[in-house]
Parts: sequence; C-alpha cells; structure tokens
Amino acid sequence: MREKRFGGIVAEWEDYLRLFANANKESALGEASVCYLWSPTAPERIADRIPDAKILVMLRDPAERAFSQYLHGLGNGAIRWSFREHIQRNLRHRSGQLCVHYPFLEFGFYSEQLGRYLERFGRNVWVGFHEDFKNRPLEVYQNICRFLGVAQEFSPSMDRRHLEAQVPRLSSIGWLKRAGFWQAAARVTPPGLRPLIRRALIRRPGTTRMDPADRHYLFDFYREDIRKLASLLGRNLDGWLRQD
Repeated sequence: MREKRFGGIVAEWEDYLRLFANANKESALGEASVCYLWSPTAPERIADRIPDAKILVMLRDPAERAFSQYLHGLGNGAIRWSFREHIQRNLRHRSGQLCVHYPFLEFGFYSEQLGRYLERFGRNVWVGFHEDFKNRPLEVYQNICRFLGVAQEFSPSMDRRHLEAQVPRLSSIGWLKRAGFWQAAARVTPPGLRPLIRRALIRRPGTTRMDPADRHYLFDFYREDIRKLASLLGRNLDGWLRQD
C-alpha cells in the first residue's frame, strides 16, 4: 500500500481506479492519503463507492504531527521561515484555499474528523497510534493484518524508516530541490561522494527539535480536542499534553 498520485489530487473515479490497474487477485487492496481524515467530504464519497471499505487511521500527537509537516516543507523548499511564523501564517489564512499555509494546524483536530468515519463505517474503522507503531511496529502490523483478514505470517523488515524529513542546513538547498537543481546535480555526482555531500548539507533525521514555547502553545491549542478524542476512543491521551 503506497500513497501514490499522478502529480496531484485524484478527483475523478476513473483516475482513482488507475491506482489499481496492476492488481490481480490480492486478498486486500488499499491506498493511503494523509488528507482523507481531514477532508469533510471523503468519508461520504468513500461510502458511496465502497460502503464496506475498511478504514485504517494512524494518529500522532498533533503537535508533533504539525512539526513533522513543517519539516517536510523545509526539506522540499516550500517553507523558508520559522515554525512559529508558519503557525501564525496558518492562523491568518482565512480563504480556505489549499496552499502551503492551509491545511496545517487543521489536520490535528482528530475528534470530529474521526467521528465522521466512525459514524459511516463503524467497526470497519481501525485506529492506531504513531507512538505504538514506533515502539512496537511488528505488533501493530499484525493487528492490522487481523483487522483486514489477511495472513500474518509475512514479517516485513522494520529497520528502514521511510519518508523522514530531509531538513537542509541552508534554506537555499530547499529552493534548489524545489527548482529541480538538486536532483539534476545528484545525477552527475559520483555515487561515492553523494553520502558525504548529503551529510554536509542535510541534517540527520530527528536532530531538529521543536522550540519548547511552540510546543506549549500547541498543547493549549489542541487541549480540548485531545480530551474529546480520548473520550471518543476511551483511551488515555495525557501523554500528548505533557510538557517534557
């Protein structure tokens, strides 16, 4: 299952079916998008076409989720300002038009978003947590297999981390990536030099930290929604509100 698109949002049913053009007789087929949970129309549109669809939702601490989205924006050159400035730009954005500023913080209001899916799909919704997957990936994978009704015998390698943010040490590197120069330079750079250049220009994953003041702000921003989500799922989510 991959988050796969044709260079943009798939809006037409015929284009959506092309995602599965190479499918044969698999016991389960799926695809993924981080926007489905946020979208107010996605649950209804999915239910209209596939009423018995099984929905997988992986939730992450909303403050950490926002910071991760910000880091990816830095990495691809879409963002060239601080995390706090990005938060403020999002709060000032009121047009509702999709852009680099929106949606951003909106992605983290899980209670209402998840409620829409639970209302339409009921027991066909599986809810997991990023923290659990990070600490016990194989266990979470097996839980998903049981939910989907597929064999659990296959054990994929959990060593490699995918889609980690590549945060540049200089903002100009992000611009070079966005303009395509970074990729062009990589094609003409000797393979043996690429790791050295990458280490010199790209920060190691996980080394860029959120400012404590920004974290505190987001704790307060999401506090009420986290409490609503905890009540909806019957799960203690106080860990998302700790200041450490």
